[in-house]
Amino acid sequence: MQIALVALALTATLPRAVLLPLATPSACHAEEGYAAAFEGRRTFLLKPDQMVPIKAARDHDPFVMAAYKALIVRADAALRRRPGSVMDKTTLPPSGDRHDYISIAPYWWPDPANPTGPYLRRDGEVNPARDTDDYDRTALGRMSSDAETLALAYYYSDDRRYADKAAQIIRTWFLAPSTAMNPNARFAQAIAGRGSGRAAGVLDTTAFQPVVDAIGLLAPSGALSATEVICLEAWFGRYLDWIQRSPAGRREQAATNNHGMWFDAQLTHFALFARRPEIARRTIKAFPYRRIAVQFTRSGALPAELVRTRSLHYSLFALQAGYDVAEIAACVNLDLWNYADSKGRGLRNATDYLAKYGLIGTWRHGEIRWPGEELDMLLTRANWAWGSGIYPTSFRGTSALLYVRNGLSVR
Repeated sequence: MQIALVALALTATLPRAVLLPLATPSACHAEEGYAAAFEGRRTFLLKPDQMVPIKAARDHDPFVMAAYKALIVRADAALRRRPGSVMDKTTLPPSGDRHDYISIAPYWWPDPANPTGPYLRRDGEVNPARDTDDYDRTALGRMSSDAETLALAYYYSDDRRYADKAAQIIRTWFLAPSTAMNPNARFAQAIAGRGSGRAAGVLDTTAFQPVVDAIGLLAPSGALSATEVICLEAWFGRYLDWIQRSPAGRREQAATNNHGMWFDAQLTHFALFARRPEIARRTIKAFPYRRIAVQFTRSGALPAELVRTRSLHYSLFALQAGYDVAEIAACVNLDLWNYADSKGRGLRNATDYLAKYGLIGTWRHGEIRWPGEELDMLLTRANWAWGSGIYPTSFRGTSALLYVRNGLSVR
């Protein structure tokens, strides 16, 4: 923690990098998102210029048709599931309030030599107890995935059933007094014997990002009332206040690895949804000197991720967050995609590095599970940003597979 704070303090001596306006203004307009260009759908990461052509091709392009059918299978399964909530867990949070979210850290395990003592870290190896009904993480992931899947299914099919179910899921998690989560993550990623929560727990709430755009996709259906949408904006506003003011949130913001970048991705996305665009602008303008200057090298590597047992996965994971911030930057007419500092550091340079070395046999750092699909997804997203075909992938030259079959699972 001290090292992270010192590193951030040193950035105060760096010249303040300037982000240039977009050469061509985006169709995303700050807190209104893509609503004007997307028939009232206030999305921020889901783009009408990609999704509208996919929908038009649904019934005659075999590739899109197959992806659409796979989406509907997932959506139909989600229709049958009961909406989850923080009330489902069996573990009572330290606060005594079941509305508080609680999870355990993924890479911490019981000590075989001291079963009742503090847990020990095994980087890259997930403790299966994390994904049980004892805690909230499984329910959170299911809520996020189902809301996103159903909202996409509603958009592509125009079947109101999917919108109604997505609205029920979102209402249960965020709004219903008997089941709503309190807007904090203070007990997230707890470690037995070491603390009831930690700053890294803020990563758990990246699962809310697909929900924000799902809410936007549902707009034409009216499945969520105008009053409910305002209440959702208020919920996210309270969560914004918590992550900015709480000790855990401040520590996560100070992180000099992928955690800090995901903090920014959430902060900017939630800020626009909560109609507080000044927070998004401030965070985006700081991104070059707070993240790129600190975390990227001239070669494009991210050294803080290379020391992990899953070094390629975490390099990709960090860049996915950077891509999200770049998407949100476009909404406030700032160009982070093409930003490079005097040393050439930027998202493009880092992407080139992973594209060049991210192959089995050429990647020289630790990786215990090869993330080939993650690399393919990142490079597909890079092609959307910088031009089709720049980076080789196994996907056909269209965004259909990700946006219809996997939603925004590129994150």
